[in-house]
Amino acid sequence: MSKEVLVEVSARHVHVSQEALEILFGKGYQLTPKKDLSQPGQFACVERVAVVGEKSSFPAVSILGPVRKEVQVELSATDARTIGVKAPVRESGDIKGSGGCKLIGPAGEIEIHEGVIVAKRHIHMTTADAAAFGLSDKQVVSVRVNSPERSLVFGDVVVRVSDSYALAMHIDTDEANAVLAPAGTMGEILD
Repeated sequence: MSKEVLVEVSARHVHVSQEALEILFGKGYQLTPKKDLSQPGQFACVERVAVVGEKSSFPAVSILGPVRKEVQVELSATDARTIGVKAPVRESGDIKGSGGCKLIGPAGEIEIHEGVIVAKRHIHMTTADAAAFGLSDKQVVSVRVNSPERSLVFGDVVVRVSDSYALAMHIDTDEANAVLAPAGTMGEILD
């Protein structure tokens, strides 16, 4: 059985808490959905914030919704070096001891002391997908991605299983550039 999975590129983005959103955009502010993402219930927002590091900044980084319990900034390793922030490779939500930065919105700014990460490459799948592929939650696999010019095998890919997910592998912009992955690129999960 082929273990193919759609490979999607996750560009730099910010997740905010309601408290942070209100500091950045004003009391009682609500996120404005712009575009649904492939993962059910997730969306890109109209709102953008500046992400400021020690050396430089990105002036208009997208916020992804819905709001979360904690603020998290996801950058590529190149992004982190460019603006001068510490960003360890972590699974989403694992922010303890990670890097910090400043976020600036139209109504205010916040300094986060942790929450900046390079997202560990991962595959979202349902329990039915996992059963069909013979995989389990938190299992680490490799995925072969073929491209006309720069095929490669990504190692250390974490399988994340939940019935609230849709089947897709997520890589960051550095990883996408390494394989020259066009939209619609498929990967093969290796045993």
